[in-house]
Amino acid sequence: MNKTGTIHPFWVIVSKEISDSIKSWRFLILGIIIALTCLGSLYTALTNIGQAIKPDDPDGSFLFLKLFTVSDGTLPSFVIFISFLGPLLGIALGFDAINSEQNRGTLSRILSQPIPRDYLINAKFVASLIVISILLFSLGFLVMGFGLIAIGIPPTVGEFMRIVFFLIISMFYVAFWLSLSIFFSIRFRQAATSALACIAIWLFFSIFYTMIINLIGKALSPSEMATPAQVMHYQSLMLGLMRISPAELFNEATTTLLMPSVRSLGPLTMEQVYGAIPSPLPLGQSLLVVWPQWTCLIAATLVCFGLSYVSFMKREIRPRG
Repeated sequence: MNKTGTIHPFWVIVSKEISDSIKSWRFLILGIIIALTCLGSLYTALTNIGQAIKPDDPDGSFLFLKLFTVSDGTLPSFVIFISFLGPLLGIALGFDAINSEQNRGTLSRILSQPIPRDYLINAKFVASLIVISILLFSLGFLVMGFGLIAIGIPPTVGEFMRIVFFLIISMFYVAFWLSLSIFFSIRFRQAATSALACIAIWLFFSIFYTMIINLIGKALSPSEMATPAQVMHYQSLMLGLMRISPAELFNEATTTLLMPSVRSLGPLTMEQVYGAIPSPLPLGQSLLVVWPQWTCLIAATLVCFGLSYVSFMKREIRPRG
């Protein structure tokens, strides 16, 4: 509220957008699908968690984290489901954020009110981000709650913080697809076109991009007579190409956080491996390992939203007539 006791216009728009998103059928359907699949992955993890614990496993002491990563092959783990279905949630909340308002003729009426023009685009992004955060954290704490009831062992402070950081990274991963879909909703007049463009990019990075990189890797693979330096250069090149995909950045970040035994995400030389003790990393060290991936996801989100902001501010809004 401001000094006069009234709610700021920006937060009025945010609350209205949150209400519209939660009440929409597409959000309810997609939210139910994500919740059911995550509960299915939790059931699979609980039924196989005993087999996942091995005496020589460095992550064996992190029992609670295995609720998010263990799978028997029948259903993917919780992390895989978020990686696959999370982008659909972001796309569903943003693909018609602007063009639907313009097609209905409500956009010109909203902008004719005495409020700054950027309030609308910022409020739509913030409202959708709040909805995404609530859903992801609710699912994450739901998994922890059921896991606590089933296992009977509470998570340690380190495990709890790793799960919280995992949920934060998931939020930024979905926010990237949200900002991208908002950008397409500004660039394309029809909501169907913007939705198809977003889904096409999602399918490209989810399925086809890995195939293309594998073909490039097969063509550029070093010969059997290659030196160790050439092999290291080849592996670094392939890893760099894979990291162009947001899904790869998300998978690397979540794997490192939920599997503390992961000490590096790149190729290592024999000198670097020699003498290393296979022990879990502290939380601070794991965050340092995934800091580049986290930074790239945040930067990609901000770049997409920046493009959306500039496009919307320069867009000419005319009432339909």
